[in-house]
Amino acid sequence: MSVLAVTRRTGYLVLIVLVAHVILISAQVSTRSGSRVLEVVTFGVMSEVLRAGASTIEGARQFWAGYLALRHLEEENRALRDRITALEVSLQEQRALANRGQRLGRLLAFREHLAPRTLAASVIAGDASGYFHTVSIDRGSADGVRPDMAVVAAQGAVGRVIGQPASRAARVQLIIDRVAAAGALIERSRTGGVVVGDGGDPPLRMEYVSNLADVVAGDVVVTSGIDGIYPKGFVIGRVESVSRGPGLYKTIGVRPSVDFSALEEVLVVLDRPASEETAGEGPS
Repeated sequence: MSVLAVTRRTGYLVLIVLVAHVILISAQVSTRSGSRVLEVVTFGVMSEVLRAGASTIEGARQFWAGYLALRHLEEENRALRDRITALEVSLQEQRALANRGQRLGRLLAFREHLAPRTLAASVIAGDASGYFHTVSIDRGSADGVRPDMAVVAAQGAVGRVIGQPASRAARVQLIIDRVAAAGALIERSRTGGVVVGDGGDPPLRMEYVSNLADVVAGDVVVTSGIDGIYPKGFVIGRVESVSRGPGLYKTIGVRPSVDFSALEEVLVVLDRPASEETAGEGPS
């Protein structure tokens, strides 16, 4: 065994003897209050250990309580968000129902002032090509719908039934279609012509109106009834632009009164114009 190892061991033994000696003395020596010094020191050390442990436990308890409170608050916030979302959806549904009720009310009021018999219908589909020049309605041959019957809305003329209707559905060619046409009048001056689909902006034009005719921007254009499809007097739109044409006729652009992109409810006119019925009558 080396000298260094012997010296180290001797030092440890001396330290142990000194500590034991101090402990024995502390156990025998009393403080002024009569308590043993060892008891006082031991109590002080243990008190600090217990205080530190209690502080740690209290901190952990408060942390857990705060965590549980946050979880509860998060659940309440999630429930409130779900409730707000449900209320917003319900509000949109109620608004849609209110708007539909207003539209149907206007359509009913318009219908009550019509002389010809009409049939209410809802638009169920648009033109699959995306040009929106035809729509499908939920009324058909079983409801008395026939080809070439006029279709109108509270705002004005919409179009006509084309093709053979199905039992509970029919296709409607809108008046803005490129091959659609309707006899028309300038309401103010009673100047006659034909309104056709143009496909531009505005989407209608009025043809066969003399360069000498009295037509100005803002004039209301209505159906004349001479085509045998649209009853006389339904609004088609307003003159948006008018200029002298290169030939005999003016160039007239017409803005339709019906918003075809928002078309939902219409009326099918069951009675043909009187002019068509009388024109079809001949001598027997």
